[in-house]
Amino acid sequence: MRLSARNQLNGTVVSVKEGAVEAQVVVDIGGQTMTAVITVDAVRELGLAPGSPVVAVVKADHVILGVD
Repeated sequence: MRLSARNQLNGTVVSVKEGAVEAQVVVDIGGQTMTAVITVDAVRELGLAPGSPVVAVVKADHVILGVD
């Protein structure tokens, strides 16, 4: 699949926590984790489970950075 989004990060699913409608999918990306919130239907359609290889595609119009 080819996408216009440039922020494509290869990772591995660490955990999937399903709720009634949405699921939290934690992805390991080179030792850092990212959590995606997607529908439970999407989790099932994609067959996501711990150990699944995924590509996290980040498409946002704002990135907020903070420092202490």
